[in-house]
Amino acid sequence: MAIITEEPDSPKPQLRKSKPKPKSKPTSPPSEPASTSTPTKSVPDTANPFHFWFYFTLVVSLITLFFVLLSSLSPQDPKTWFLNLPPILRQHYSNGRTIKVQTAPNHPQVEVFSIQQGPTNSDSRVLIVHGIGCSSFAFHYVVKFLGRKNVLAVAVDLPGSGFSDKSITVVEENVGENSFLGKLREVYEEIKEKGLFWGFDQLVEQGYVNFEENKVRVSKKESIKAIELGSEEMGRVLGQVVDSMGLAPVDLVLHDSALGLSANWISENRQLIRSVVVLDGAPSGTALPLSVFQIPVVRDVVLRFRFLFERVLAMCCMTSVGGPEAEGHRILLKGRDGGSSVGGMGKKLNYSFDLSEWSSLEGVKGLPLHVIWSGGWSDKWTTEGRRIANALPQATLVSHSGGRWIQEDNAEEVAESIYKFISSLPKPTRQTVEEPIPEHLQKMFSEGIGSDDHHHHHHHDGHGHGHGGYMDAYGMGHGWAM
Repeated sequence: MAIITEEPDSPKPQLRKSKPKPKSKPTSPPSEPASTSTPTKSVPDTANPFHFWFYFTLVVSLITLFFVLLSSLSPQDPKTWFLNLPPILRQHYSNGRTIKVQTAPNHPQVEVFSIQQGPTNSDSRVLIVHGIGCSSFAFHYVVKFLGRKNVLAVAVDLPGSGFSDKSITVVEENVGENSFLGKLREVYEEIKEKGLFWGFDQLVEQGYVNFEENKVRVSKKESIKAIELGSEEMGRVLGQVVDSMGLAPVDLVLHDSALGLSANWISENRQLIRSVVVLDGAPSGTALPLSVFQIPVVRDVVLRFRFLFERVLAMCCMTSVGGPEAEGHRILLKGRDGGSSVGGMGKKLNYSFDLSEWSSLEGVKGLPLHVIWSGGWSDKWTTEGRRIANALPQATLVSHSGGRWIQEDNAEEVAESIYKFISSLPKPTRQTVEEPIPEHLQKMFSEGIGSDDHHHHHHHDGHGHGHGGYMDAYGMGHGWAM
């Protein structure tokens, strides 16, 4: 019995040991940080839509801006470009005319724009040739002032500049290629020439296309290229301009890079030249920075934005850029992809040109030379002018107050310097080219002389009547009954 009464007391220690289990519940608080961590994870989840739409809108805006900028940089068609010209450029264009020249023997003719002032029978005939990136627009006031002094003054836009043609259509001939793509292209041209059904007929009848592999195929392709003048092309243009406008012997005014580009032609055509005026012309450099125009993206951006182009001109070319002159230069360079021609011409400059060696050539010795230089641009540029004048022993040096590109405020000063120099030269002896007498008129003239001799021997009182028949042959009298 005593054993039975002691058994109920045994589970009590187990109950006491089980009591710590509720105390272990405080270990659940680590679950609370887990619950608190879930709200922190939900914060970026709620912000993600906002971030997505923000970046999406930003990307779409940048893409739209890129395409708008790209479309604005694309060149306008010539008609639209011309209709949007400012009044100062329209007035300049209305005062000029175009002539046809050929830059290379196998190239078509291009139009060259020119302006002219003064009497055509003047003893002094001046041809102004601008440098790379410039145009006759910079010299329209100089031409006007020289014309008022009875000087025949002409300024031209070189091909690739101003209102002259800036591109040319070139036909390229390609001989059949040996590459796989070339063979495919030839097969395509063969089927295109003979028709698609010809190819099917060949496949049905023979099981293959009877393609003539050994036949030499020459394909012609037309491409539009920017006009890029080197010294050889410049010589061709100058010779044709002087000949077509009857300017020989001409007083050449060479601005900027025109000196280096024209040097060979001058030394080879001394009989066509009376004098040479160097106007801020470095032998192998340009005022306009060519590196800007030789990189297409940089060139398009500079020509697109007016303030950027004005900054370039202010640093390198002109003393004042706030007026319509700077804007006119920008429009002429931007229109019809004129910037590409500038970059291409810069690559053809002869940077090893030696001015001292050139001045000692037989075709240059004794040629009157005059240097007009900007005296207020910079000390370095003034020193360069003295060096140029010293390299030309027979040259005289005067300075002007403007920049490296001529502007309205110093155009009269430059024109006066040119006029004083050419007025000090002896008057040129111009050869008059007599028109050949047509054969039938020559025969009539000979018959008239013969009848006059016969009349003179038999009727001495009729002397002189036959001699008037020559003038009447051109319709200036009634001596000939026809």
